[in-house]
Amino acid sequence: MNEMEHSEWTVALQQDALHYILLNLGDYTDIEMSGAKIIERGDGCYVYDTDGRKFLDSFGSLLSAVCGHNRPEVHQAMLEQMQKLEFFPSYHDGFTPIVIQLARRLAKIAPGDLEVSFFVNGGSEATESAIKMARQYFWERGDKARRKIIFRRNSYHGSTLGALSATGLSWFREPQEPLVPGFIPVMSPHPYRCELGLDPEQSARIALQNTEAIIRWEGPETIAAMILDPIPGSNVGYPVPPPFYLPELKAMCEKYGILTIYDEIQVGMGKTGKMFCCENWNVVPDFLCLAKCFSGGFAPMGVVLTTAEIADTFRRPGHEFRHGHTFCGHPIAAAAVMAVLDIYEKENLVERAAEMGSYLRERLDELYKYPIVGDVRGIGLLQAVELVADKATRAFFDNKGEVGGFVRDYCYRNSMILRNNEEILVVAPPLTITPEIIDEMVGNIDAGIAAAIENFGLE
Repeated sequence: MNEMEHSEWTVALQQDALHYILLNLGDYTDIEMSGAKIIERGDGCYVYDTDGRKFLDSFGSLLSAVCGHNRPEVHQAMLEQMQKLEFFPSYHDGFTPIVIQLARRLAKIAPGDLEVSFFVNGGSEATESAIKMARQYFWERGDKARRKIIFRRNSYHGSTLGALSATGLSWFREPQEPLVPGFIPVMSPHPYRCELGLDPEQSARIALQNTEAIIRWEGPETIAAMILDPIPGSNVGYPVPPPFYLPELKAMCEKYGILTIYDEIQVGMGKTGKMFCCENWNVVPDFLCLAKCFSGGFAPMGVVLTTAEIADTFRRPGHEFRHGHTFCGHPIAAAAVMAVLDIYEKENLVERAAEMGSYLRERLDELYKYPIVGDVRGIGLLQAVELVADKATRAFFDNKGEVGGFVRDYCYRNSMILRNNEEILVVAPPLTITPEIIDEMVGNIDAGIAAAIENFGLE
């Protein structure tokens, strides 16, 4: 079977998928060009389609499969919980033992004084819950003017309406505007693509000044919280801020009595070589949001971690947090998270991410040999390669996404799933990755860039 042929079963599945399912953030241009991809099973760092083709999952199934696919110990933990109790809601006045055990465990590993868990089903629910909790916290304290939320341009915090209102990427926002009022954008630093064309340190300094100026303009007494991803995610290719930026931003928020929400849904859970991304700068937020790899991709689950002081505000009769979903704190999902955390400990995945991340970066830096590789950036096993038309000026290609899309499609034809955001090629493999698999991954990207240079005449 060649790369263009599919079994009758696959063709039937493709047809039914496109007829009966509306895709989650679908790209029908890609579907028209190469057809729907039907992935049937996984094993370690690889997945297999319904025709039996094996693909290296270099983006960890949307940054979720941190301990690899097909882990029998996770399956067993979920099965054992299902045999005891498949579901009872963490709702009103009810709890289940496994969810209590998970919350206790998270309190031990969370940074700083974060020790109380509010469980959700996914990333957008996590950020939206934290936003609502911050606003109601002040409302319950009688400080009802504090309801605005500061967010950064070029950020992504989710697709539900509140989370979207805190997202600083216009492509996501445009169809839903006007969005929720009271969300205020500020400048985000970027060491390579600063919106003002500044160098990395200047970009961060001016971003801090811009944030403080806007806080003063809006009135700090009207602002409940600032939400940010310590390292912006794959949409902008993991630009790592200078060391002073996050500590000074945290101090600024504390100065004005503004709560901080860190969105670590993409960048937390060991990927940076620290269990939590914020630990790279020794800063601790008031709310820490986790999802995606929180459960290793085995079940939908996320969490908002906060302090006992904030949580106690909602533990008084008549002052409860007015928010929740039926399946928040699902017992089977909690069992999956517990098993995934066991794997982190037994296989030293955080330390492994730091070690493998260093090797991955070393290999990716070799791509600077190509005239169209403008920047390699990231931290740990979160890395990005940005392609440019001109290294000196950092100019974009005329047709945005064409070159990056070519490299992605080349990799797919050669059995690797690669994520691109226009000309930003992003990788976030499972933390179980080996040097040999890293060599395979970088080899594919290398060959894809070389093929793109030849195809588009970019010598």
